[in-house]
Amino acid sequence: MSERRRAIVVGGSFGGLTSALLLREQGFDVDLFERTPALLDGRGAGIVLQPDTVRWITDRHQDIAVEDVSIGSSVLRYLGTGNSVVHQEPAAWRFSSWTTLYRTLLRDFGTERYHLGEFAVGLDQDDEGVDLRFVSGRRERADLVVFADGISSTGRRRLLPHVRPRYSGYVGWRGTVPEGEVSAETAGLLDDALTYAVADHSHICMYPIPGVGGELDKGARLLNYVWYRNVPEGPVLSEMLTDKRGFEATVSVHPGGVQDRYVAELKERAVSDLPPAAAEMVVRTAQPYIQPVLDIAVPQMAFGRVALLGDAAFAARPHAAAGTAKAAADAWALADALSEEDDIAKALAAWEPDRLALGEDLLSRVCEMGARSQFTGTWDPTDPALHFGLYGPDR
Repeated sequence: MSERRRAIVVGGSFGGLTSALLLREQGFDVDLFERTPALLDGRGAGIVLQPDTVRWITDRHQDIAVEDVSIGSSVLRYLGTGNSVVHQEPAAWRFSSWTTLYRTLLRDFGTERYHLGEFAVGLDQDDEGVDLRFVSGRRERADLVVFADGISSTGRRRLLPHVRPRYSGYVGWRGTVPEGEVSAETAGLLDDALTYAVADHSHICMYPIPGVGGELDKGARLLNYVWYRNVPEGPVLSEMLTDKRGFEATVSVHPGGVQDRYVAELKERAVSDLPPAAAEMVVRTAQPYIQPVLDIAVPQMAFGRVALLGDAAFAARPHAAAGTAKAAADAWALADALSEEDDIAKALAAWEPDRLALGEDLLSRVCEMGARSQFTGTWDPTDPALHFGLYGPDR
């Protein structure tokens, strides 16, 4: 190329930063635009590491190892009545926090071309490039635009206005507790393990993650969980997702925003429905928050010079712990396609089929996983189809 081409990435989260870093390696001048006015905060949310999740660290860093940003485990454990261990098997996983990985990627990309407080609202494209319009009145033009702006993607809504999120029938209650604030028994049961408890039409998943400042030592870490609970769609769900200000959330009712009566009911039900270790985590959570569990699938990810990536294309339920892995895998595959084909539209067209197939496969698997725990009561701890992973157990 005689002139450096310009790429714009919309969305400053995990998939957006991975895309921006890889596109810069491909020789693009890259600007990243994030809608929020401040650097992102993952609210302590946990991430189970898949190979694609940490590929930037393993392939590009000599000064940082995966062990420097995560916590390891050696067993998969299921708790039953009275904290009895009803199933256990060897299983090596590593856990981190969204914030820890975000900070690592942001440090590598830098903040000079990481633009905060810019909400992309519209786009047009021609044979030569893409024009983006922002709420602020800003206009930008680029040779390539990647929308990695998550489950509420502006790009998806503009390019595929008929695609709507589908509610699964249940919500995920999330929270973290400082490890030093739980009993020794609870800390011991959750240490070195990915831990589950299955209740009637419900289940909870728990594991340790780095502390707020990235601490990895025992006692300084956080214990992270997501508890899936069925809530019927309609007025009951709408009321629950209305925050303390009176605004109904579509993606998440943030920590501190959940109505007090729902937090109180959650903690009461934890004591009655969950093993003591899991109940203690929920009860000790200062500000649990709610995320409706949604499915999103798109028929198309490439639109000339514009790409949809990660949750902006396929939003899959968390049961496979593969959301960040898929966003990263999409970004790496896009970089590979652009390295093999100089024509951007042709590169995106070649990139798209495998990404659509992967998204559809992942969505199908997590829908089946959710059905087995929340509705049919057929969740089997020994079934490898219920294990984490971007790919199915046969891959």
